[in-house]
Amino acid sequence: MEKPLGPRSGTDVATQTPTVVKLGGSCLDDMADSWWDDLVAHGQERPLVLVHGWSKPLKQLNARYTEPSAILRDRYGNQSRWTTPEVIADIKTVSAKLGDDIIRRLQRRGLTAERVLGSDGLVQAGEGERWWWRDKQLVELDNLVGPITGVDPGQLANLRSGHCCIVTPLARNTAGQEVNTDADRAAAAVAAATAATALTLVTDVPHLLIDGTPVRQICAAEAARFRDHGATGGMRKKLRAAGEALERGVGRVHIGSAPVSQMLAARTGTVITRERADTVRA
Repeated sequence: MEKPLGPRSGTDVATQTPTVVKLGGSCLDDMADSWWDDLVAHGQERPLVLVHGWSKPLKQLNARYTEPSAILRDRYGNQSRWTTPEVIADIKTVSAKLGDDIIRRLQRRGLTAERVLGSDGLVQAGEGERWWWRDKQLVELDNLVGPITGVDPGQLANLRSGHCCIVTPLARNTAGQEVNTDADRAAAAVAAATAATALTLVTDVPHLLIDGTPVRQICAAEAARFRDHGATGGMRKKLRAAGEALERGVGRVHIGSAPVSQMLAARTGTVITRERADTVRA
């Protein structure tokens, strides 16, 4: 049975509320030792869920993933990786290596960790779009992608201080197929389902930029306007994920490249809140 995306209820939620961090696949090799030291120090104090991306290592695995034909655009203008069973297998291959690397980094600093494959019951997906632009024509394609419809937080049974669950954001659709999902939006759904108070999206830029100016704080409504009228590429997806997290009860979303504790304290990066407030620029 699918579980709701919203927060859980029960007396154990307060003690088990995790910190949810999404780490872009392009960032993994760029993070300094001090970044990992900070993450482990934070994880010693409360449960930690780390959702990872895989774009960069997938491109390194095979040059075909760098070609324009590897990306599809649907009739609404949304981009998606063209995902076949072979692509799913490659995602799992690079994710296993990423997961092992992350586990080594955490364990040698004293934090226990485990990998959780989203398609093994954690993340459920709905039916994906079937019409995609190819050679300037809309054609029907079997593309193994799908929107997230549910997260079962019970699959994160080992949430506790001193431990990290590393989530590979694949999902399982209603037909039982493994499908590709957006890692930022998967992290948002996991944060909501585990009643996390904040979601941290770690990327390769220190702030959200609007008109070239770093933004320190912005409300969800203003962030959504910028998402639809100005943001491009990966930042547009991050702002969509931020909006979904806030709509489902997550208190705030942080975007940036600094150590997690600094972003959670709003000392750096961009914080997006539900409440309407003036946009604060750096």
